[in-house]
Amino acid sequence: AGSDFGREAVDTLLKLMEDHRDEVVVIVAGYTEEMARFLASNPGLASRFSRTVDFEHYSTDELVEIMSRHATASGYDCAPETVEALLKYVAGLPRDRSFGNARTARQILEAMMTRQARRIGPMAAPGLDDLRLLLPEDLPTDTRQAAG
Repeated sequence: AGSDFGREAVDTLLKLMEDHRDEVVVIVAGYTEEMARFLASNPGLASRFSRTVDFEHYSTDELVEIMSRHATASGYDCAPETVEALLKYVAGLPRDRSFGNARTARQILEAMMTRQARRIGPMAAPGLDDLRLLLPEDLPTDTRQAAG
């Protein structure tokens, strides 16, 4: 039943692309292997998706920069020692099939914000610096917690 739905969806997509070829742009995205299977699922697909773009994984430095920028945009600051701890933490993450690239960076930052909130929660009157500053101890303790 699932493959029937998939086939029907592909057929519908192909019809849309053919009937409105001068009006519509279709972008599909996914992991390389899954996209190859998708394009091979129907003879008309590969010819209609003639351009592919492969995105490289971000480097450790780039991922930490992404986290720092998102932290700033969310009203947080990373202490210099936090940036150093992040570099070590991210460098130690397994870059396997489950590695989510920028999604992993977002998940690490979200985990840090949660841990920071738990850390300052017991404080009687946290100051602005307490509320804004992410410290090394706010990093997740389990790399699996943030890598998926």
